[in-house]
Amino acid sequence: MRSGPYVTPETLVPRTQAWLAAIRSRVAPRPRLQLDPQRAVLVVIDMLRYFADPAGRCHLPATRAVIPQIAALLTAWRAGGHPVVFTRHGHRDETDLGMLGRFFDDYIRADEPEAEIISALQPAPGEPVIRKTTYDAFLGTSLGEFLEETGRDQLLISGVLTHMCCETSARAGFCRGYEVFVAADAMATSSEDLHLGSLLAMADAVAIVMTTEEVLARCRAQM
Repeated sequence: MRSGPYVTPETLVPRTQAWLAAIRSRVAPRPRLQLDPQRAVLVVIDMLRYFADPAGRCHLPATRAVIPQIAALLTAWRAGGHPVVFTRHGHRDETDLGMLGRFFDDYIRADEPEAEIISALQPAPGEPVIRKTTYDAFLGTSLGEFLEETGRDQLLISGVLTHMCCETSARAGFCRGYEVFVAADAMATSSEDLHLGSLLAMADAVAIVMTTEEVLARCRAQM
């Protein structure tokens, strides 16, 4: 996977505004769907050393810009007593690769250091970390059961990769009846074309695209 620094901490705000402008010029608003932190679970997808550490085998330079955004969401969700769940992609061995093993040459081994969540975004005690083996965070995992236990009916998705695990999980959540929201500046992938294309696809079909600041404003309004 070829990856470039299509966004940096210095350019994140103007690039995010450009993405939102592109989306809002093409996708009709859906005012009936409004994020309510009291109803939402924050899902942090695959913020692993493999992707988010400069030494990772599949390092995504754009993660440097979004890590502080995800950290801000975590702080707000924890302060409000709202549920958080992490996913951690990893394979036991070649027997559980599925199509990923036929599509890619490398894979994340569940017991290797690069499969660990980065230190800047470590789960707090009691926050579940769900191992998955494909793009869909629901498929073959306990995520669905955890979400049912929370009694919440909204998902706020962040993490990596925008067009792979984030988008697939957003679609899966939508098909399970959840109202799905994504933070455009709290997820990253390998190129701006893929990032914006995925945001446009989600906005058109399954999710409300927001900025981290818009999400945090909803949290502050409930304090």
